Amino acid sequence: MAWKSSREDLNVYTQGEIDRWVYSTCNICSNGCGCFVAVKDDQIVGIKGNKQYPTNHGRLGPKGENQWWANNSTDRLTSPLIRNKQGVLVKASWDDALALLVEKTTELVRHVGPKSLGFYHTGQAYLEEYYTIAKVMKAGLGMHNIDANTRLCTATAEWSLIQSFGSDGPPACMEDIDRTELIVIIGLNMSETNTVMWERVLEAKRNNGTKLIVIDPRQTLTQRFADLSLYPKSGTNVALLNGIIHLLITHGWIDSSFIEKHTIGFDSLRNTVVAYRPEVVESITGVSKEELYECARLIGTSQSTLTLLLQGVYQSMDATPAATLVNSMHLIMGKIGKPGSGPFQQDGQPSAMSNREVGGAAFYPGYRNSSNPNHIREMEELWNLPYGTLPVGPVTHIMNMLELIENGTIQMMWVMATNPVVTLPNRDRVIKLLKKVFLVVQDPFLSETAELADLVLPTALWGEKEGTMTNLERRVNVLRKAVPAPSGLPSDFELLLEFSRRMNLRDRHGKPLITYQTPEEAFNEWKLISKGRPCDMSGMTYKKMEELGGIQWPCNEHYPLGKKRLYTDGHFHTNVDDAHSYGKLLETGRARTRKEFKDLEANGRAILYGFHWTPAPEHPNEEYPFSLNNGRLVYHWHTRTKTGRAPILQMAAPEAYAEIHPIDAKTLSLETGDYVRITTKRGSISVLARIVDSVMPGSVFIPFHYGALTEEEAANILTVDIWDQVSKQPRFKAGACKVEKLLEKK
Repeated sequence: MAWKSSREDLNVYTQGEIDRWVYSTCNICSNGCGCFVAVKDDQIVGIKGNKQYPTNHGRLGPKGENQWWANNSTDRLTSPLIRNKQGVLVKASWDDALALLVEKTTELVRHVGPKSLGFYHTGQAYLEEYYTIAKVMKAGLGMHNIDANTRLCTATAEWSLIQSFGSDGPPACMEDIDRTELIVIIGLNMSETNTVMWERVLEAKRNNGTKLIVIDPRQTLTQRFADLSLYPKSGTNVALLNGIIHLLITHGWIDSSFIEKHTIGFDSLRNTVVAYRPEVVESITGVSKEELYECARLIGTSQSTLTLLLQGVYQSMDATPAATLVNSMHLIMGKIGKPGSGPFQQDGQPSAMSNREVGGAAFYPGYRNSSNPNHIREMEELWNLPYGTLPVGPVTHIMNMLELIENGTIQMMWVMATNPVVTLPNRDRVIKLLKKVFLVVQDPFLSETAELADLVLPTALWGEKEGTMTNLERRVNVLRKAVPAPSGLPSDFELLLEFSRRMNLRDRHGKPLITYQTPEEAFNEWKLISKGRPCDMSGMTYKKMEELGGIQWPCNEHYPLGKKRLYTDGHFHTNVDDAHSYGKLLETGRARTRKEFKDLEANGRAILYGFHWTPAPEHPNEEYPFSLNNGRLVYHWHTRTKTGRAPILQMAAPEAYAEIHPIDAKTLSLETGDYVRITTKRGSISVLARIVDSVMPGSVFIPFHYGALTEEEAANILTVDIWDQVSKQPRFKAGACKVEKLLEKK
């Protein structure tokens, strides 16, 4: 095991003894570290790691250690806000605010229909809240325009798993880091985005001699610890992976028996990758023939291989095909469902998995196929709805919702616990469109998006409510309520229940659609919904989670303590009435029909795909000579709604900047501390320059966390609003820009 000892990370600010420590889970990154919340005088005053928790053994990252500061921030909203006739947001009573919400919703549903409503939410809520969103919006209102900001970070992970295995759910687990011979990291700067997991990787290197390959266009701290570093050009992941797979097949580093018994599509894959000889890959990616061969050799000859990937794949060109090729690489080697081996398609957010499991955005609860009439009918029975109530087909993704706002279809947009004005690409267009609709924002703070709202509904934060979350390895854990929310603020869960009650949403027998009153009651209902599905949680309880330190699904009568790895028997969810989805055509993103999926005759076997590399639609040219890249920092989380209110984190990274290579800086006569204007076809920003060799020459990196409406600092002013054809995840990392030196900040 890599973790040879526990360590209790602690961050507390108080005078006198702590009154109590409350069991919880960190609500920042997808690691979902076990922790305890420190309470004194009914106020959260700190946090410490849970030494017994399997995921982190007491360790916490800097963001996790400081998340509790937001709970005590003096600028938290304490009452709803309504925009008056003069265009000013003013305080309102809860009764008036909810009456306005219900009135507007009822009016639009009655006169225009559910298509006039849009609901866009978060990856940081609790499972019970997502489940209630699914039930209220889909079953109660018949809405189809529902999505979450998980579209921006994990939609590709979800779709690559569906495409290859027939269902969502990462096959590997955290323990595999401890037990593998080789770790491959692609497009994931783990040392900044997932610090506790990074510690585990370093422990594995030190204690077990684990080899590390890192594939990333930036020379990050993660890269500096690698045994082999590859620096492909942005947007060339498909070509690189095809080249690796070609060498695996050519040198016989594959498991022919596993391919024959447990996969389909090998001929298509083999016939495609034959075109990606090392010299071809070098010409496309910039990775030398020698480096490519060594990478393939290490992957192919290791007894076990674990591949971890994130936004460098998911937000780049042909994201789903690239992530699917990672799955295929493991399948052709038979390195899946075994200790130390598997594709570990990661989440970026703490409860993105929960959202996907219970149908809070796409699909229906329990990984039920929204295009399968049998699954839809099953949900109507489980929710006691009249036949034909539930919307059929895939839900509308957020980028499509913006188009529906533009053409006048969506007239009311309800945004919950997310900040699209900062996080969505081509920000100026987003602001323009959100001003067209009746905008409802549900958030503890007056975020940049809330500043534009017609109605603002403040809610409780982490530590002030109860529920569960699923982390990146399918581990479900309970978060106990530590303190009451200030000013009696409701949780998102409570607000949704009250909305359902006021809307008088009913089942087919005229009874209230929502009958549960507490998160635990909601979880108990969800357990029944999940039974028999891939994400089966029927054997879980709040008490059991707390006793065991979270439980990995499936957890049922067959696996009462949960199951570490999926697909240990080589059987996949590709039978037509088991599948999460019929999948899509990788080239176009068109959904397969039921017949097309059935005709594949996968029948429990995984699916391999051949896919050719194509260049990005926007790339450097004479006018815009630099490649544009963006991402996260170790000190901040998303749009800094919480971390920007933690003094230590804010002091460490107070403002936006652009990383520029010394060679380019010399050409532009730049020094660190100079201000630069970065411009794309969408707009421009003015930020500090940092001259570093972590970026490649000809590239610019900008952290995306910053986005005040009064400043020209938001990276997403620059980004292109195009998206992956399959997952619909925006291609934030595809774009071209120019850089100009400024004498002073504009």
